Amino acid sequence: MSFESSSSTSGKLSLATAGSAAVTLDVQGRASHAGVAPEKGVNALYEMAHQIMQMRRLSDPQTGVKLNWTLGRAGSTRNVIPDTAQAQADVRVLRVADYDDIERRVREISAHKLLPESTVHVGFERRHPPLEASAASRALAAHAQQAYREIGRELVLEKVAEGGGTDAAYAAQGNSRAVVERFGLRGHGAHTKDDEYILVESIVPRLYLATGMVMDVATGRAGL
Repeated sequence: MSFESSSSTSGKLSLATAGSAAVTLDVQGRASHAGVAPEKGVNALYEMAHQIMQMRRLSDPQTGVKLNWTLGRAGSTRNVIPDTAQAQADVRVLRVADYDDIERRVREISAHKLLPESTVHVGFERRHPPLEASAASRALAAHAQQAYREIGRELVLEKVAEGGGTDAAYAAQGNSRAVVERFGLRGHGAHTKDDEYILVESIVPRLYLATGMVMDVATGRAGL
């Protein structure tokens, strides 16, 4: 049982979450004076921008794969052609198998350079694995729904990942254990600066659900 917050509009549990990865793009160029001899330089910023633009359509709504460039930096002085640049992208996948495909496509595309004299290196780091729904997870979630009805409340089961990841996915790797996310408080606006909140009214019902589930699993009443 993992305790990410739940939706403010529906007290849902998640049977699946996205896996996350990071792409790091390092570009090496050649420095030169931007006013005196810009033609002697190899502009790492130009190459980085080219790489970002040619990879901007790698997201695929049909498979749930998302790749979004979120960080970028280049050079250190305004009047010097930058000889280094780096960009980072956030990647989300719904299946472990999708990691291989998106990494292959990123590496293939990066070989098509704008500036032949530049050097482009791609790093691909797999972070949180995706959490995929299992029979045990469905059974545990169904028991949670039944327990919540005891106090007149309904739980919605989210079977398709929205995009967020979870550390709990590590517990489901290579086995058939029940792993269910979003037993936490209901709320909205995660990772925003001013809009994140929880619903105070959800504290007592969620505590009831959590303690009841722990007791039922421990005593075998959850059927696991």
